[in-house]
Amino acid sequence: MFTLAEVASLSDIQPTYRILKPWWDVFMDYLAVVMLMVAIFAGTMQLTKDQVVCLPVLQSTVNSKVQPDTAGKTDFTTVETTTGQEEASMRTVSFGSAPTATPDILLSRATSSQYQPTESDQELKKEQKDSSGRKTNLDFQQYVFINQMCYHLALPWYSKYFPYLVLIHTIILIVSSNFWFKYPKTCSKIEHFVSILGKCFESPWTTKALSETACEDSENKQRLTGAQSLPKYVSTSSDEGSPSASTPMITKSGFKFSADKPMIEIPSVTILDKKDGEQAKALFEKVRKFRAHVEDSDLIYKLYVGQTVIKTVKFIFILCYTANFVNTISFEHICNPKVEHLIGYTQFECTHNMAYMLKKLLISYISLICVYGFICLYTLFWLFRIPLKEYSFEKVREESSFSDIPDVKNDFAFLLHMVDQYDQLYSKRFGVFLSEVSENKLRGISLNHEWTYEKLRQHVSRNAQDKQELHLFMLSGVPDAVFDLTDLDVLKLELIPEAKITAKISQMTNLQELHLYHCPAKVEQTAFSFLRDHLRCLHVKFTDVAEIPAWVYLLKTLRELYLIGNLNSENNKMIGLESLRELRHLKILHVKSNLTKIPPNITDVAPHLTKLVIHNDGTKLVVLNSLKKMTNVAELELQNCELERIPHAIFSLSNLQELDLKSNSIRTIEEIISFQHLKRLTCLKLWHNKIVSIPSSITHIKNLESLYLSNNKLETLPAAVFSLQKLRCLDVSYNSIAVIPVEIGLLQNLQHFHITGNKVDILPKQLFKCVKLRTLSLGQNCITSIPDKVSQLLQLTYLELKGNCLDRLPATLGQCQLLRKSGLIVEDHLFDTLPSEVKEVLNQDTGIPFANGI
Repeated sequence: MFTLAEVASLSDIQPTYRILKPWWDVFMDYLAVVMLMVAIFAGTMQLTKDQVVCLPVLQSTVNSKVQPDTAGKTDFTTVETTTGQEEASMRTVSFGSAPTATPDILLSRATSSQYQPTESDQELKKEQKDSSGRKTNLDFQQYVFINQMCYHLALPWYSKYFPYLVLIHTIILIVSSNFWFKYPKTCSKIEHFVSILGKCFESPWTTKALSETACEDSENKQRLTGAQSLPKYVSTSSDEGSPSASTPMITKSGFKFSADKPMIEIPSVTILDKKDGEQAKALFEKVRKFRAHVEDSDLIYKLYVGQTVIKTVKFIFILCYTANFVNTISFEHICNPKVEHLIGYTQFECTHNMAYMLKKLLISYISLICVYGFICLYTLFWLFRIPLKEYSFEKVREESSFSDIPDVKNDFAFLLHMVDQYDQLYSKRFGVFLSEVSENKLRGISLNHEWTYEKLRQHVSRNAQDKQELHLFMLSGVPDAVFDLTDLDVLKLELIPEAKITAKISQMTNLQELHLYHCPAKVEQTAFSFLRDHLRCLHVKFTDVAEIPAWVYLLKTLRELYLIGNLNSENNKMIGLESLRELRHLKILHVKSNLTKIPPNITDVAPHLTKLVIHNDGTKLVVLNSLKKMTNVAELELQNCELERIPHAIFSLSNLQELDLKSNSIRTIEEIISFQHLKRLTCLKLWHNKIVSIPSSITHIKNLESLYLSNNKLETLPAAVFSLQKLRCLDVSYNSIAVIPVEIGLLQNLQHFHITGNKVDILPKQLFKCVKLRTLSLGQNCITSIPDKVSQLLQLTYLELKGNCLDRLPATLGQCQLLRKSGLIVEDHLFDTLPSEVKEVLNQDTGIPFANGI
């Protein structure tokens, strides 16, 4: 026997799954419980009360007429009674191998004074008479035997097995209803979803976000009402109404402006402590990973559809065969057991005492299964009526400020549809954790809790230019307290993808330099106006040109712009740099990228650009015609551009003063004669190339003051170099030069001479006629001695001798009045060879810094 609690547990599922049980599933579960109760009740009654009682149909001398009625019953009409002879012949019937007592013997026992009739004998007396009260000549055991035989032969099978069939069918339906909760490949996803959904529903951040949304809606209505009440001639813009007064945005067709107002600070409705904030951030991460995992498949949806189809087919099957057996359940039955040799009768009339009860239970079961089936059909209709593998948060987006909540698909969408059948508030609260805007708000609150004013002040340092600098790295946003550092000069923001510059930046009156490294910062209208009028230097580092904030191109007072990133990748077949026309005060443009040609947009700033730097990271720069338009450029650097010759476009830059072609592949510089047209050229840097020789035409660059030819393949220095009377700095380090020409003495204005890393073994005395020398680098050569005439270099502050073949230092070094030990680069053992008084002089600290001239 089953207890009610045990039966109820068959249809019970974990209480946490109730949110995924729509009304039809709940209703079907209750119907299944009722069907189980029907099965158990019928089974209990059958095991305890079910029996068949049979009486023989007596044979008469006259033909008996058997008239079956339409209800399945049989009407027996006896025409004549049996004769005495037939009755006598039936008194003695063998049952097995022993003689069986006849009714006459039983009656004699009953009349005997010594015989006490038993209860079975009394019942047998009653049963030994037919409907007419006649004796049947059968004993009790024969009746038991025939009752059992007729129960199995005459009774329809459905009457015997009805409770068990109902039980089996109900268990199958219960399993089909809840299989998707138990199947290993789906139950883990469902458990995870229910767990996350419950936490999202109860999270304090959900309540806070929705409350703030309600406050923002109220604020917007008040603002709209206020705006409508203003006179038509009053502008709601915070500026004079010009296009530049709005936050700039860039589209494919060009520039346009949006009238976004500064963000209104909404006071927090609830207080979110640190613990709640950390839990909410963890929930955002869980939701993100769960979405990525579940949206890849639709197994849960297919399994639910499959089990619903199975239940529907099961309903049709049960209904079809059960309806045919309603009429087979009858109270009266005719039994022909074919045991005449044992009983003496061939036909029996039997009654089934449970017939009426089973029939009523069967009708009830059919009614229940019909209701169950119609619900299954409705479920199928719901499953295929709308696309359940797509879920839209459009209504939530309309009712809240989180307009970025994405639509979901596949199993994720199906689970949300199921939750909506339970309570739509769950999906609304869950959507908060799908919104990036909501996540950013949470990050902002946590960020401001962590990065207070005092903590930020501790991170402020002074850079090489003695400016106060703050560097923020890999934060979720820009802390509000940053804008309270009003004395800050330089602000560096690196790897902060959700950086937002608010109107409070207008407090930072000293801010003139901003660094955005992989940080596509967004600015409010007031903040943009401040940056447009105050920012002087901007560094932007990016991976794709689309990461450059649109407002960068509209900073009218900007003077220095540094762009570091990919401007010519596979994703950008054309250089995507936007127009720089609005940068009217830009003087310095530094581009570090992989260009194949100079962006044509750079010519927009050509009239006022004074310095152009292009670092190309090894990509060959082919097209340089745009350079011709930059007539006002005074400094030009084309580094690592794989140039093989000096570009001819450079010779058109009449105002050029400094040219740097570092780290290219230049082998010959015969075009150097064309530099004679560049009257203002004073500095030429051709270092880190493959130059083999210096042409004599270099003499035509009469105003040249600095010449850098280090890290090339020079073997000699032509005399033409020493005809450049204005030359103050000559760097030929790391070549293969073996001899310093005596003509070097002609360079009377030479202040810095670098010949480190060559093959020089002798220093000419004429070198020391360059009395203005302040820096002399002779390291890593083959020099064996230093002439005493080094004392003539009275202005010498830096002398490098390390890495030579010297065995001593001249004592005359002490006469170099500005030379100190910090500026003398030499091995310690050589320094010890100097006289003590010389070492004492060199060890004096005059506080005059030395310079190496590079």
